[in-house]
Amino acid sequence: LKVVLLWHMHQPQYQDRVSGSYQLPWTYLHAIKDYTDMAAHLEAVPGARAVVNFAPILLEQITDYAAQARGFLDDSGAIRDPLLAALVVPALPTDSESRLALIKACLRTNEARVIRRFAPYQRLADMAPLFTEHPDALAYVTDQYIADLLVWYHLAWLGETVRRSDAQVKHLIDKGSGYSLHDRRELLAIIRGLLEGLVPRYARLAEHGQVELSVTPYAHPILPLLIDLNSAHDTLPEAPLPRDAHYPGGEERARWHIREGIEVFRRHFGFVPAGCWPAEGGLSVPTLRLLRAAGFTWAAGGESVLHNSLARAGHAPHAMKEAWLYRPYSVMDSGMSCFFRDDGLSDLIGFTYTSWHADDAVANLVGHLETIAAACHGHADRVVTLALDGENAWEHYPENGYYFLSALYTRLAQHPRLELTTFSECLESLPAKPLHAFVAGSWVYGTFSTWIGSRDKNRGWEMLVDAKRAFDAQAPQLAPEQRALAERQLAVCEGSDWFWWFGDDNPAETVGDF
Repeated sequence: LKVVLLWHMHQPQYQDRVSGSYQLPWTYLHAIKDYTDMAAHLEAVPGARAVVNFAPILLEQITDYAAQARGFLDDSGAIRDPLLAALVVPALPTDSESRLALIKACLRTNEARVIRRFAPYQRLADMAPLFTEHPDALAYVTDQYIADLLVWYHLAWLGETVRRSDAQVKHLIDKGSGYSLHDRRELLAIIRGLLEGLVPRYARLAEHGQVELSVTPYAHPILPLLIDLNSAHDTLPEAPLPRDAHYPGGEERARWHIREGIEVFRRHFGFVPAGCWPAEGGLSVPTLRLLRAAGFTWAAGGESVLHNSLARAGHAPHAMKEAWLYRPYSVMDSGMSCFFRDDGLSDLIGFTYTSWHADDAVANLVGHLETIAAACHGHADRVVTLALDGENAWEHYPENGYYFLSALYTRLAQHPRLELTTFSECLESLPAKPLHAFVAGSWVYGTFSTWIGSRDKNRGWEMLVDAKRAFDAQAPQLAPEQRALAERQLAVCEGSDWFWWFGDDNPAETVGDF
């Protein structure tokens, strides 16, 4: 049985494109932790294979962060992320508001899995409520307390593979407290090395055939909705939609995101990818046609999209997934081959196994795959797709998923009846089954309800339509350089992420950030 692990690496654009500053630090933090660990685990098991998908705006931000760290260490240049800058500036802020903000920022991680793991970090965190709940107590906060908290926050966000292998990191951890400015700059040098090394590491894995690299359109837009807002009605025919029937020039904007995504990928890795994980697995026939026209041969999406499409084609999906899920499909006249994730098995990795012992979790997952292999015996055209975010789950695992990922790759690479592979290799030997109907949807419930169809989300689209019309009206008067900058800012606004957070079911502070 062929098995494909697809890891989707994605962070939204957190940079203010006018000032260059970063509003939230998640890109560089996930880079030094999760993207670093994910490369290291593959490097440690040469027989392992995976598909790794990058969002272009993530690649651009990683490159920019590496340049910031390099510029600071080599030429005393400015660091434009407030949290990363605070780690190394000689003079910490003196006003109470800024100091309180730093304290709160350095506690934004998993308390049970991360903070409590390190006794010095836990002691610092235990003091924090005194300052956060009683502002008058901030007068007694020393620079050393904030410096130590900043160092421990960044040490805790390093990849587990880094903490286990880097002698400088081990020294800083053993020191425990009383970190000097030299210590803090040494830590930035470690961060710089991790950031600068990420793209080359994945490029080497691709060159050696261990990894197939793929890409998402530039700013992570929901392409089916950009092309046609009414595609939301494919699965939710009664859902209210924004006041405008169409996003102005949506198809051309979709083409722009696809072209620019490919170009950013090519600049970073030196070649053009064969595959695309569309943002949120959002698929429709017009989307697939545009991807094929741009040169892609495969795309991947969610199980529910295939389920709905088979039902529309008059083939009610059997309760046994072996009968319909585990194979590539050629979608109507799009020219594209599509793979669809096993939602249940993928979500076991993303959510359930976080509280399991690693050996039990891997044994359970391999047991499921062995059962599928037995059910598919005699059918050489079967492939199971496990697809999920490559960063968000691991802080909920012990040691950032170190034991789980190590055991998973080792066990699958050595298994006599399971073959880790990639989508492009599958298409060399597996015939794609024709799919004669298609229902637009995403990997979230098989619908687009996370991004459209409720009052707040529809209001977001209406604001975006207003912005696009303003761009269309003013862009012809802009100088070429200004227009290019404005177009990239428009692309960020067209990304999926801020729509995700609209709605009453999300924390007000997070909604405000986006």
